[in-house]
Amino acid sequence: MIKPRKRMGYDGVVVAAPASTPYERYSTETAHWWIAKALRQSIKAAGLTPRDIDGFSVASFSLFPDTAVGLTQHLGLVPRWLDHIPQGGASGPSALRRAARAVQCGDASVVACVAGDTNHVDSFRRMLSSFSRFAQDASYPYGSGGPNACFALLTDYYMREFGVSREDFGRICVTQRDNALRNENAVMKKPLTMDAYLAGREISDPITLFDCVMPVAGAEAFLVMREEDAVAAGIPYAHISATIERHNAFPEDPIQMRGGWAMDIEEFYGMAGHGPESVDLLQTYDDYPVIVMMQMEDLGFCAKGEAARFIADKDLTVSGDFPHNTSGGQLSAGQAGAAGGFIGLVEAIRQVTGTAGATQVANAKRALVSGFGVINYDRGVCTSAALLEGAS
Repeated sequence: MIKPRKRMGYDGVVVAAPASTPYERYSTETAHWWIAKALRQSIKAAGLTPRDIDGFSVASFSLFPDTAVGLTQHLGLVPRWLDHIPQGGASGPSALRRAARAVQCGDASVVACVAGDTNHVDSFRRMLSSFSRFAQDASYPYGSGGPNACFALLTDYYMREFGVSREDFGRICVTQRDNALRNENAVMKKPLTMDAYLAGREISDPITLFDCVMPVAGAEAFLVMREEDAVAAGIPYAHISATIERHNAFPEDPIQMRGGWAMDIEEFYGMAGHGPESVDLLQTYDDYPVIVMMQMEDLGFCAKGEAARFIADKDLTVSGDFPHNTSGGQLSAGQAGAAGGFIGLVEAIRQVTGTAGATQVANAKRALVSGFGVINYDRGVCTSAALLEGAS
């Protein structure tokens, strides 16, 4: 058996110029338009031009049938390194780590990483019809029109296995709404109380209205480059302390209660040189609250099955003792398709560079971001994570 080699660090490579478009509930624009808008914003923030971008990474669901290849002509880019990442909610950290290796190896000098999707009235239906063979074979024949039923299966199992209540999930949703009220780009503008959460209409038992993300149109972007170039440009940047990416982890489990993070967590923190106790804020992928709990456990913040108790003892708001999904996350800011895999990472860059504005966590130096994507009936296949640290 071949023994895996120790991962190299990311010395000399940084991430900068985070960009977010204001989300819209529905849009008649294409995914191309949204991606272009975020890309232009990121390039402008760095004081660069499109010709400076020689690496390009894209994540999108509604870009189909086009890919990153078609976008190069559409946007007038001439990259020498190109990537298209079909990982949905895991796309952010995965795009970051791959782009960082490209810059580190000299395959590109500046890589623009962008994720975005539109949301026409029927975009969600059209996307689901060709999402995956698993969806066609294991979901549609039983009347499921999307991920709600799949996550209901995971949620129900988790609740029964660990004695978790709806109130436990509600704490996540309520505090994220509080954070979203600070974020001018969030689509949810009204406070959410626990009573209102519990009274939410049933979507797919035991999931109710406020457990589900709101599909929107929008895009997120950032740039990966050499530290010396970021310094020369005079722009804030963050160091990459560690990353991991794993697919189809623990296939022997009859239903997913742990993700790929648990397979690589020791190497992850070993690479960073510190453990979860040194993390100032956490950005988890949050399409449903049960996945948030799973990530907190697998990332080492608490033991398996203890996330509900951990959350009950913490304040997850921007000003709390455990800031979590400080922009409101997808549950309250909105899920712009594949950009949902970028929202936490873009916010983390802002946090550790002190540029988060109204959602800024005091003295935020280290941020952990985790991603989760591509649900195939009883599990999400893709997981990723990244640790960012502000420049001293």
